[in-house]
Amino acid sequence: MVTKKPKVVIIGAGMAGLTAANKLYTSAGCKEFIEVCVVEGGDRIGGRIITSEFVGSRIEMGATWIHGIGGSPVYKIAQEINSLHSDKPWECMDEFLDEPLTIAEGGYHLNSSLVDPICNLFKKLMDFAQGKPHVQFPSSNGNLSIGSFLRKGLDAYWGSIKEQEETLGFDNWKRKSLEEGIFAMLENTQRTYTSAGDLETLDFNAESEYRMFPGKEITIAKGYSTIVESLASVLPDGMIQLGRKVTKIEWQPDDGENCDVIKPVKIHFCDGSIMYADHVIVTVSLGVLKQGIHNNTGMFSPPLPRFKTEAISRLGFGVVNKLFLQLSPNRDEFPNLQMVFHQSDSKLRHRRIPWWMRRTASLCPIYGTSNVLLSWFAGKEALEVESLSDEEIIDGFSTVISDLLENSKNKCNGHADSAIKFDKVLKTKWATDPLFLGSYSYVAVGSSGDDLDSMAEPLPKTNNHDLNSPQLQILFAGEATHRTHYSTTHGAYFSGLREANRLLQHYKYIDI
Repeated sequence: MVTKKPKVVIIGAGMAGLTAANKLYTSAGCKEFIEVCVVEGGDRIGGRIITSEFVGSRIEMGATWIHGIGGSPVYKIAQEINSLHSDKPWECMDEFLDEPLTIAEGGYHLNSSLVDPICNLFKKLMDFAQGKPHVQFPSSNGNLSIGSFLRKGLDAYWGSIKEQEETLGFDNWKRKSLEEGIFAMLENTQRTYTSAGDLETLDFNAESEYRMFPGKEITIAKGYSTIVESLASVLPDGMIQLGRKVTKIEWQPDDGENCDVIKPVKIHFCDGSIMYADHVIVTVSLGVLKQGIHNNTGMFSPPLPRFKTEAISRLGFGVVNKLFLQLSPNRDEFPNLQMVFHQSDSKLRHRRIPWWMRRTASLCPIYGTSNVLLSWFAGKEALEVESLSDEEIIDGFSTVISDLLENSKNKCNGHADSAIKFDKVLKTKWATDPLFLGSYSYVAVGSSGDDLDSMAEPLPKTNNHDLNSPQLQILFAGEATHRTHYSTTHGAYFSGLREANRLLQHYKYIDI
């Protein structure tokens, strides 16, 4: 009697899905033992990794950085495939730009004596929140969010120094409001790191669980897409099926009733076709899962158990967008610009500056001599940018740069002499892309690392030892399923490896 090979269907051809497929397929002899299929709703592989080009430079529309090279599997792959060097210019190729030029609304150049104390305070606060050794700060008991902790730290700083309310010679800026503006600029950068649109929603206690690799942070010269292309390159033709958007996953609950003894999982696609599987590895984004559990039609049938839906609901999933601008030719090199604004409700604000610009922290070249500039947006501002036309974006940035640079009371770097113009715009749209519905996960107030563990729990749960119900029907992978490396490509990689190994162990085929 010939036993049919168990079939594993992986939903999503991003980092997690391709890592799982790569592991299952390349484990010695496993290709003869397990049938693997990857279904991807889009027309490309990579998921939230997508390398592109803009006016002659290689840029990243999604994942950008290797967050620490010490121990990173992404760095190891990039080394192996020789992706860390390129003759073509690429985003952040010089790693760090010149010292930033910090300009406050109205065109006021802020020197280091104003900026550095606040930057040092902010770094000290974040180091403490992240549990870094040898960092001392007053007790954080009672802080529910990173946002509230940071603001308490700023208040404590103000309480420790003599009150200084002089205007510093800047119209409409007193020292305290300027320090608050600098602090807000740093908070806005932190928003893009975490994807939390409001740091008041970012859980304080979970921050110290997040882990970074040691070593410098770098970009990938030949593009981040080369990593996923390498993972996919060993898979045979036809294993990855593009344009296969899943609409529903039917699975068998752990009571064992009405169980299809042949293939317990039934996958429905948007074109009406159906596929059966013994195991499904779901690697879709947390945003898609959130939509799936709240959608009346339901992504899962029967619905996911309560422990799973509650984890999905509690965890945060935000939006971060990148915006690239081509600077008109015949310009001097553009500075590494940090922008300090009045608060959006301030009576002192310049009303011509659009609201969606007030919480972006920087505008800088993608490398030192480039005429391509990059700005990052998070939260509702990132959503707004997705809806704006190129003309509206160019007008908004032109207004801001006119205020900051051309009106600079210090005539910064000669930029006050002629108008700065932009020719082209390229932006990401992660929030409105139905295959992602956002950028990456964070631990929100009210959730915890336990919810990330719950995200990784396969279904049905095996603690009842019910042999009548096929086990490991639905497995979950992706950055939002890793407790200490969520929000990262290496977290997604580790999760795909974890679920592949779970299946290999299940079949007593251990090749870890």
